[in-house]
Amino acid sequence: MREHSQGKISYFLDKTINDIELPERFTFPFYYEPHPLTKIAATELQHYLETQTHLEHNFGLSTDREGIAIGKMFGVLVVQDPAGKLGYLSAFSGKLAGSNDHPRFVPPVFDMLVENSFFLKEIEIINAINDRIKEIESNNNYLHLKLDLEVLSAQSLQEISAFREQLKSNRESRKEIREMKKQRLSSRDYEAVEADLIKLSLHDKHQLNVLTNKWEKILEKIRTALAQFESDLENLKNERKEKSAALQQQLFEQYVFLNKDGKSKSLQEIFSLTAFGKPPGGAGECATPKLLQFAFVNGYKPIAMAEFWWGATPKSEIRKHKQYYPACTGKCKPILAHMLEGMLVDENPFLRIPEGSRELKIVYEDESLVVVNKPAGLLSVPGKEIRESVYTRLKDVLDTEPLIVHRLDMDTSGLLVVAKTEQAHKHIQRQFMQGTVRKRYRALLSKEIDESEGEISLPLIADVYNRPRQLVCFETGKKSITRWKVIKKYNAMTKVDFWPLTGRTHQLRMHSAHELGLNAPIVGDDLYGTVAKRMYLHAAHLEFTHPKTKEKISFEAEEGF
Repeated sequence: MREHSQGKISYFLDKTINDIELPERFTFPFYYEPHPLTKIAATELQHYLETQTHLEHNFGLSTDREGIAIGKMFGVLVVQDPAGKLGYLSAFSGKLAGSNDHPRFVPPVFDMLVENSFFLKEIEIINAINDRIKEIESNNNYLHLKLDLEVLSAQSLQEISAFREQLKSNRESRKEIREMKKQRLSSRDYEAVEADLIKLSLHDKHQLNVLTNKWEKILEKIRTALAQFESDLENLKNERKEKSAALQQQLFEQYVFLNKDGKSKSLQEIFSLTAFGKPPGGAGECATPKLLQFAFVNGYKPIAMAEFWWGATPKSEIRKHKQYYPACTGKCKPILAHMLEGMLVDENPFLRIPEGSRELKIVYEDESLVVVNKPAGLLSVPGKEIRESVYTRLKDVLDTEPLIVHRLDMDTSGLLVVAKTEQAHKHIQRQFMQGTVRKRYRALLSKEIDESEGEISLPLIADVYNRPRQLVCFETGKKSITRWKVIKKYNAMTKVDFWPLTGRTHQLRMHSAHELGLNAPIVGDDLYGTVAKRMYLHAAHLEFTHPKTKEKISFEAEEGF
């Protein structure tokens, strides 16, 4: 496809869009099926990325490119210009090839990289401080003093410790002499021996003091010489910290976002009322805020948006080449709440309870507990915006307060045990904590799996700026282990059984989607894969010890897909 470009806007050719109806409302940025117009725009932008030759950025799609491979999120915004003609704007998140200035893409909300900007001037000062810090840290005298202090401190401890052991031996010897002499000598003669032994004891203590003082003087001389270096380093690091904080605050004030009514808010204003209290790093640099800002500044009417990933999959998060993704929540949600104010926006699907989730089937019930087969689309417990859940449903039908022991994701169906007494709750919860509860899940994966079974181990951690998504982190992530086995293969899909040996958030979803796992997202996983009628993940088997009878009880529920 070809489009006509004028400045930053790319106009659609009429014949490509004549039969496409405009959406009545703007895209809900955090969960959407791309509108046909955004798909056309994204396809054209992707063709441009495939054929361009001037961008010196390594997306990781070719082995012959130099530099670190870094994939990027790109966005398109379909707009109407003041004359009513349809076109689209393009943007990327962050920087591209180390620059904000690229002909086809909208500029950043604030370009910190323009020549002679306050940002570059302050960065130059901060870099000079960094150079001075590196200079001190690599100074030969400083390094020798640090090494001397380390070596001599160890030597002093060893020597003093050995001398203390000798004094202990001397003390034992004097004790033996006392006991022996006391039996053999008269009182007068023993007194003379005791006086000599006391002198020996005092001499030992004096020698220990001499040795300790000697080492203290040696080490103090080195510490004094080091102190000037350390003081200079501390002062420089404090200066760097203060300048960095001041620069960051100045940047927050420069990032000012508009909405359709021309109202503006700075990053600092937007994030001051959030849980963060201040903007996280990179806030305001994502594609969608850039696109909306350019549209509002230039009098374009936003029609629909979409974002897609371009490039190699990162090691930490789930991002697939050319796949569409929602805007991030941590950085973009507060900004877009302001920018979309007053606009007609698609309904938030997270507030809508699917029709199929209205039935909650009770599989088993006695005086201690109840086991239910939770439908996909129903929360386990009430959320901030949706109250309807397994808890509220059971509260309406049980004679007692339901006590939730464990949870399933809203989009996961299957077996859930709920306690009816405090004793049962503690007993079953302890089994979950000790890992004695046996669980089996069944899932439909989005491609054929070559192997027949295996085990996945990946350390997981919450993505604090994009909850509830998880990340793989080999430094601070918590261990998560899953056994899996193929049940049936279809055309471009595989049904598998999962046995989670740990219970991390989104464990099965991450183990399915991540390239170090099965590299096949669960069908319908809107966080790590693509949207479908539902997420095809089901808790099919549950086995635990009954809290009252102490017998093993187990339950099965068909997946229905």
